[in-house]
Amino acid sequence: MSVVTELGYLGLSVSNLDSWRAYATEIAGMEIVDEGEGDRLYLRMDQWHHRIALIADGQDDLAYLGWRVAGPVEFTALIEKLIAARIAVTVSSDAEAGERRVLGLAKLVDPGGNPTEIFYGPQVDAYKPFHPGRAMFGKFVTGSEGVGHCILRQDDVEAAASFYGLLGLRGSVEYHLQLPNGMVASPYFMHCNERQHSVAFGLGPMEKRINHLMFEYAELDDLGLAHDIVRARQIDVALQLGKHANDQALTFYCANPSGWLWEFGWGARKASAQQEYYTRDIFGHGNEAPGYGMDISLL
Repeated sequence: MSVVTELGYLGLSVSNLDSWRAYATEIAGMEIVDEGEGDRLYLRMDQWHHRIALIADGQDDLAYLGWRVAGPVEFTALIEKLIAARIAVTVSSDAEAGERRVLGLAKLVDPGGNPTEIFYGPQVDAYKPFHPGRAMFGKFVTGSEGVGHCILRQDDVEAAASFYGLLGLRGSVEYHLQLPNGMVASPYFMHCNERQHSVAFGLGPMEKRINHLMFEYAELDDLGLAHDIVRARQIDVALQLGKHANDQALTFYCANPSGWLWEFGWGARKASAQQEYYTRDIFGHGNEAPGYGMDISLL
């Protein structure tokens, strides 16, 4: 079927590669891959060549996100479906695909203006064991669930839902959150595999393309270690440790060197076959450092 199977990778535009090197390894536990290109580093979370590319161009925002399809047949079918829906899409050259470490690549833009890529055939370095940047009890949850999830800027939720539905994602509104001004926030979550959601939007105006990236540890102790390190280094925490109602993951949100948020998590449940919505989180997630686009009560 011509649908995406996972959020496979992200490219992040950054200002300070050295700060990101320390943050990704010493706090998150990711492995650095340096190919000697000078303007970029790669973050490894499993046996893929990388899951995250750090590109030093000073934008401090999302550069692109890549959605995987199963193979060349599905790739061609999805491209044809996008063109039939009058969505502008460009099939990249072999050289451009090689730069992403994939066999096939196409580029387009989602309704929110976020650079989006469709790919198949990632480079998997099966010969090379994952070597975390700091001591870890376990590993990251990736595999068929992809790199994690992100919340993106979208001014038109209906258009975004239609676009991602065309890619093969499913979902809907999962929260009704009361705002201080009497309005209700209704964020929209979508999934394409067992991960409870891979993309979300509908939180209102956003300065950057991306609000946060969530990744998940397989072991609770690794989340605890990350939390201790973040607190010891006095890094801004936007949402304190807590448990979401929708994915039921234990998480906290802290600032990264580019001024937006990474959500460190553990224990998420799998995607439900049927739709639900919630009016609050289970516990925690109290607001702390303001100004990161999560100044909203989840309780």
